[in-house]
Order: sequence, then structure tokens, then C-alpha cells
Amino acid sequence: MSVKPPPTRIRLNRRRFLAWLSATVAGATTIAPTLASSTGRHTRAIPRSGEQIPLIGMGSYVTFNVGRDPALLRDRTEVLRAFFEAGGGMIDSSPMYGSAEAAIGHGLAELGYPGGLFSATKVWTWFGGEGETQMRDSRRLWGLTRFDLMQVHNLLSWEDHLPAIRAAREAGLVRYVGVTTSHGRRHEELERLMRNETLDFVQLTYNILDREAEQRLLPLAADNGIAVIANRPFRRKALIRRFDGKPLPPWADDIDCTSWAQFLLKFVVSHPAVTCAIPATSRVDHMRENMAVGRGPLPDPAMRQRMADYVMSL
Repeated sequence: MSVKPPPTRIRLNRRRFLAWLSATVAGATTIAPTLASSTGRHTRAIPRSGEQIPLIGMGSYVTFNVGRDPALLRDRTEVLRAFFEAGGGMIDSSPMYGSAEAAIGHGLAELGYPGGLFSATKVWTWFGGEGETQMRDSRRLWGLTRFDLMQVHNLLSWEDHLPAIRAAREAGLVRYVGVTTSHGRRHEELERLMRNETLDFVQLTYNILDREAEQRLLPLAADNGIAVIANRPFRRKALIRRFDGKPLPPWADDIDCTSWAQFLLKFVVSHPAVTCAIPATSRVDHMRENMAVGRGPLPDPAMRQRMADYVMSL
């Protein structure tokens, strides 16, 4: 049976979220505060535990599906190196992503398994009995004995997989339990799970144009003490291409944005219910550009509205 989180924690999350929303109505102009570590990078707390993780993580869909090509594996190892050098934490993958998990495991081994890793992957199979085997395979591919987060990929057969993931947590093989969606699909079903199941994390699509989650899912996550991972912050480069050649507004300097990628990411991670965003890249320079968003000022509600209005005007 699922057990709801402590009421006091829910109320505190709710109060903080509503205070942030009220700032939009009031037209606040200050830069929104966020928790930060002693290194200066922004972090957010996982509501269930209070554990802090960096705002900018790393996705691996397509970008780390490189097979056994030695040159490509070396390149991806350097991407991982840049990620950890910039204070990165969460790396998200899935058995669905071809050879991505193997490439991640190769890179982690080459780098000596850097400190700060927050490992997140998924169960992705129609058949409930295969979930345990898939989790075991993922541990082998990553070279880990335990995952920080195990998720049900796109809610596929979640009725079978959530109990299996919880059993893995009881066995010490998983720390947190979550579910995912992508492309804005199955929001109604996700909402039902968030209300009726005890989840530590949800993963969903959220970016400056795909904002449906703001209406119900992000407030519900704040209300129920659920961490949120934002996927597809660039719509797999589609947003970068869409705005390529368009000028950044001059006031982007106020939030230390020097590129569209940083502008788009700052919008996503400045929402207080978003715990972490997971942009994917195969390039070291793009990784460093993304990770720079984890430092410096973040937009407050008034600035976020200004950013959204500017994008819609283009």
C-alpha cells in the first residue's frame, strides 16, 4: 500500500510554490533565489529526502547511442568529463536508448566513476516479469551496484513495474522511485499516478513552448512533494533551430544568457517545481554551455513572463 508523504512537508512545498506564483501577480522584478552549494552552482532539494542535486543534468537519448565505435566512445567520455568538471550530477538513460547505457558505463569507468554522480535509468518493457532482468542488465552496463533513481519509462506497464522497482529499493538496489512521460503525452494518467501512488520523481516534457505541465502537473508535484525532471528542454534541438539567427533580447545579460540554449534552459529550471533538467548533447562545448546555466542569476516570475512573451513575438 502506498503511503503519502508527511503533511508538514506537503504544506511547506505548497506554501513556497504559491508564494512564488503570487510574485507573478505582484510583478516582482528581483531575480528568484534558489538553493546553491558552496561551489556556487544551483541545486534543488529532492522533496522526499532533502538531498540536493544540481539543476542541470544530462540526458542520453540518441547522443550516447554510439555502439562500440572507439572514437565515438572517446568523444562521449570527454562529454562526461566536461559534465562532471562543471559539477554535474544526474545522468538519465534507458534501455530504450540503444547502446547509451553501455556508452555511459564505458565513460564512467574511464573517468574512475567521478563523485557526484546521480544515476537514473528506466524499466522499458511490456512484460512485468522482465523488469527485474532489465534492471540487473542496467547495473551491469553502468558498472554500478545500485541506481539512485529507477523510473517506469513512459508509464509502460507501470502496474507491474512500480512494485518491482519498490522491491528493488527494499533490496538496496534503488534509492528513489519514479515514472516518466515525454512529448506531452498521457498527462491525465500521470496525474492519476501522482495523486494515488507514492512517487519520489516524475519526468515530463517542459520547455518555453510546451507549458501544459504548468497548469496541473507542476503544482501537483509541489503539493505532493514529488521531484520533477524536465525532459526535452530544447525539443531535441528543434527550438535551437527555430530561434537560430534571431537576436537574444538585450536584457538576457541580466540573467547571464549568451546563447539561445542558455536562455531556454534558464526558463525551464527557474520554475520552482522543477528539480532538474536533462538536456542531451554529444559535444563538449555544448555541454559546457549548458552547465553554465547552473551558475549565476535565475529569472524570477516577472522575468520568466518577459522571456515567454519575447519568444512568442518572434
